[in-house]
Amino acid sequence: MIYATLKTIHVLSIVVWIGGMVFAHLFLKPAVAQLEAPVRLKLMHDILGRFFRAVLVASLLTLASGIWMLGRVAKQVVQSGGSFEMPLAWTVMAVLGVAMVAIFMHIRFVLFKRLSRAVATSEWTAGGAALMQIRRWVSVNLGMGVLVLVAALMRWTT
Repeated sequence: MIYATLKTIHVLSIVVWIGGMVFAHLFLKPAVAQLEAPVRLKLMHDILGRFFRAVLVASLLTLASGIWMLGRVAKQVVQSGGSFEMPLAWTVMAVLGVAMVAIFMHIRFVLFKRLSRAVATSEWTAGGAALMQIRRWVSVNLGMGVLVLVAALMRWTT
C-alpha cells in the first residue's frame, strides 16, 4: 500500500511539474509576448513565483518518493537472495531526475531572484534578460522531462 501511495505521489508531482512547464512554455509565453515589458514582467513574475513554489514541493516529492521506491525494490531483491541491478529505464529516470531538480534549483534560487530584483527596481531590460534565461533552462528541463517519460513508458531494459 505504501509503495502504491508513493508511486501515486511521484506521478502526480511529475504531472504538475511537466504539465506546468508545457503550459508556461507553449501557451502562456506566446500569449503574453505582446504585452508591454513592465506588464509582462510583473505578470510572469507573479505566475512563476506561484508555479515555482508548487514545483519546489513537486520536485522534492518526486526525488524523495523515487529514492524510497528504488531503495525498497533493491532491499526486497537483496533480502530474497537476489542481486539488484537497476534497469536502464530507472537509471535514465534517476540521472535525468536529479539533473532536473538541480536545474530547477538554479532557476528558482538564482535566475528567479534576478527577475525579482529587476521587477522590484523596474529594471525592465534586466528583467527581460532574466526571464529569457529562465525560459531557456525551462526548455532544457522540459526536454529532459519528456525523455524521463519516454524512458518510463518504453520500459527500456539493459
